[in-house]
Amino acid sequence: MSYLDLLKLASPEAIVVLTALVVLAIGLTTGQRTVATAVSVAETRKPASDAFDTTATASALCSFVAALGLVLSASAIFMLPQHAVLFHGMLVISPLNSLFKIISLALAFFTIIVARGDRFLPNRGEYLGMILLGTVGLMLLVGSEELLMIFIGLELTGLSLYILTAFDKSDIRSAEAGLKYFLFGSTASAFTLFGLSLIYGMTGTTSLADIGQKLSAASVSPLLFVGIVMTLVGFGFKVAAAPFHLWAPDAYQGAPIPSAAFIASGSKVASFVVLGKIVLVGFAPDAGSAAWHALIAGWAPVLAVLAALSIVIGNLVALVQKNVRRLLAYSAVAHAGYTLLGLVAGGRDGFSATLFYTTIYAFTLVGAFGVVGVVRRETGGDDLQNFAGLRTRSPLLAGCMAVFMLSLAGLPPLAGFFGKFYLFSVALRAGDNQGLLWLIAIALLGSFISLYYYLIVLKVIFLGLVPSEAERGKTSASIEMLPPPADFLQKSSLSVLAGIVLLLGVIPAPFVAWLIASMP
Repeated sequence: MSYLDLLKLASPEAIVVLTALVVLAIGLTTGQRTVATAVSVAETRKPASDAFDTTATASALCSFVAALGLVLSASAIFMLPQHAVLFHGMLVISPLNSLFKIISLALAFFTIIVARGDRFLPNRGEYLGMILLGTVGLMLLVGSEELLMIFIGLELTGLSLYILTAFDKSDIRSAEAGLKYFLFGSTASAFTLFGLSLIYGMTGTTSLADIGQKLSAASVSPLLFVGIVMTLVGFGFKVAAAPFHLWAPDAYQGAPIPSAAFIASGSKVASFVVLGKIVLVGFAPDAGSAAWHALIAGWAPVLAVLAALSIVIGNLVALVQKNVRRLLAYSAVAHAGYTLLGLVAGGRDGFSATLFYTTIYAFTLVGAFGVVGVVRRETGGDDLQNFAGLRTRSPLLAGCMAVFMLSLAGLPPLAGFFGKFYLFSVALRAGDNQGLLWLIAIALLGSFISLYYYLIVLKVIFLGLVPSEAERGKTSASIEMLPPPADFLQKSSLSVLAGIVLLLGVIPAPFVAWLIASMP
């Protein structure tokens, strides 16, 4: 195969990388021009709006180029062949991989729109460049079935997310969140790499398909089982499953809101896609059983324990949160537990249920963080009391937030309801004699608990008292320094996300059929 053929097959990733370089170049040149304009304004005492207009124009140009690059990359995916395997699985083109590359690009696109107008982005070119590089990592993750390339994709994504988390230099919580995320992520990478090295040492290959064949032909040695467990621990950090979730609350609360949205959406989707491939393709012969009446050692009981702990810890701790972003973080821990149900159930149905749920959850979280970002820019905070009166200030945003919260709670006719129903029904049919009934009971209890704290958010939005003039006056000076409320594009994107969540709840069959048809 020539390099030109290779470039054609890797064209979606190449387009995103090229777009990142262009955005960085635009940010550098317009940044210098902005500094020159600011100096001129200071020397000539011109209106400060001149410098603001220059910055706004540069930011809009960077956002436009980044969004255009993502659209072009998605278009290139549709022109790829249906099936192709390069370098023994390092790059695999299949309907499933192409679908989730498109989903990753869509999540990055909405994240860029959410980032419009945020005050922490004087260096918007660098920020958007890191989002694009993180998106390349996500595409490498979902497009590979080889352990070395998967690890490279994890590291590229992780390094981008660490920088995005600590990007707000004006907020010390952002630096603290970035440091914690980096330390926990580095530990997770060490566990993952050590586990993968043990698997390679025992099987002699890094291809998932070959690993599955080797494991089916031989019994599991203790050292190999240690490697499998360490790999699962590493991915437990990535998906924020308890007890490996301690980085998530601080990262979600301290990171810039678009960064938190990208962490909660794109990285979760890619991580669950890769985790599903690893356990259902590479480790399939050593699944064991998590059934209450027929427990067999393997990766399934390990994931079942992680799922149960995540559901219980995430929902109980979320009950006492007063900050909406921190509440969403512990909610993410619980939802990681729900998503693991499909992998524990196994099979094509289990994997498709996991992929459906993580997809609708990702789009829901991007929308929820988008509303949180607007509220934070308008009020200066993102605690529960900052959402009081949102119904009167912006009925559209209040309605979108209601759709997102009720979908996360799993109420019909929204996508979250069908996602949970799909997961629970698949888990109930798995095994003999409803062996996963204990895990489904924990998940149902967790869903019931979660309804309380989601409704608390909506109660504040729709029934909370609007702050008085005196209370608003205390922060009027700081609010005047903030950017204006959400523009038309932001509100339109949030409405589109709410429409996606509603549509996938009312008519889920086409997307589910697409998922199942794309399965190998």
